[in-house]
Amino acid sequence: MTLAETICPIPAIAPMSDGDLDGAVAAARAAVGLPVGARVVAAMSGGVDSTVVAALLKKAGYDVVGVTLQLYDHGQALKKKGACCAGQDIHDARLAAETIGIPHYVLDYESRFRDAVIDQFADSYLRGETPVPCIRCNQTVKFRDLLDVARDLGAEAMATGHYVRRAVTDGRPQMRKAIDHSRDQSYFLFATTAEQLDFLRFPLADLAKPQVRGVAAELGLRIAAKPDSQDICFVPSGDYRTLIDRLRPQGREAGEIVHLDGRVLGTHGGITDYTIGQRRGLNVAVGEPLFVVRLEPEARRVVVGPREALLTGSLTLDETNWLGDEPTIEAAADAGRPVLARVRSTRDPSAARLAMQDGVVSVVFDSGEEGVAPGQACALYDPADPDRLLGGGFIKATTAVV
Repeated sequence: MTLAETICPIPAIAPMSDGDLDGAVAAARAAVGLPVGARVVAAMSGGVDSTVVAALLKKAGYDVVGVTLQLYDHGQALKKKGACCAGQDIHDARLAAETIGIPHYVLDYESRFRDAVIDQFADSYLRGETPVPCIRCNQTVKFRDLLDVARDLGAEAMATGHYVRRAVTDGRPQMRKAIDHSRDQSYFLFATTAEQLDFLRFPLADLAKPQVRGVAAELGLRIAAKPDSQDICFVPSGDYRTLIDRLRPQGREAGEIVHLDGRVLGTHGGITDYTIGQRRGLNVAVGEPLFVVRLEPEARRVVVGPREALLTGSLTLDETNWLGDEPTIEAAADAGRPVLARVRSTRDPSAARLAMQDGVVSVVFDSGEEGVAPGQACALYDPADPDRLLGGGFIKATTAVV
């Protein structure tokens, strides 16, 4: 094994025969659902998934145009120790487009990305929230601004490398989980509107990741073994608190660490160091495990308590999106619609129902849900059809189980 392989182990690649490749091409053509020769914009990040999408669409006979967004200073990413491919994304996308034989454009979206994603990320932590920047990126720069570019280029659809399925039932598009649930990204796409879903295509919905790499290897694409990115793209060091401190230094103002019962247990050096559910790094000892259960940024107070205090009975939603059969999410909430609510990408959905509380959409859990934090996303699925994404929203506030 080489030194590079010890730093970034080579990912699993499933061998792809000609027949399998033909099947992948046919699946891509079915996912697009447009006549051969139609123009499709492929959003190319430089990774294996989006590169394979562009290659499959080209082989399927579409007029493919590759577009890559420059979202942050890629030169800074080169300074990250132990990174196999940091800073190479735009170069890899350009080289892949040349290999595939499609035109390729790089668009400078650094300013838009900073305003819509990076600044919002820092502000969210300052408010004591736990943001999910990948959702903001999909919601704004990628699925709003980039879709406009695709239409300006005369495309009839835009394809991405997301692992999610688009289906059309009774003339209406649905978003569904990918066949490989371990790779499913529907949680991160809850904010995709019905209008956007009309235009979007996801050709990898029927493939597992090793198969995607197998397609890349079969087509001679050099990124076949490129590792998946692990960190937030605009925090190449992995230390997001350093970025927050630089952008919002007021988050470093000291304050108190307070127990739920009112006892002052110690002090902290900045509220942005803490997230709901955190246990490590509290630097207080009372003879029992303590967790961050609430952040009070105006008072610069970190409130801690026992694990059972993390149990959430209900939450309210902000910036909601609805893909269900009801005309609006408010209508579904008025009817008390049952849902499966997912509050983190790594957690299974929990049984719940929608409700209206003081004019705001809320999610009421059948049993308590642990570690729910404002700022996170809550994606909603259909209990009668658990692969179907109904929409969701950002968590505005939570109510503990009494």
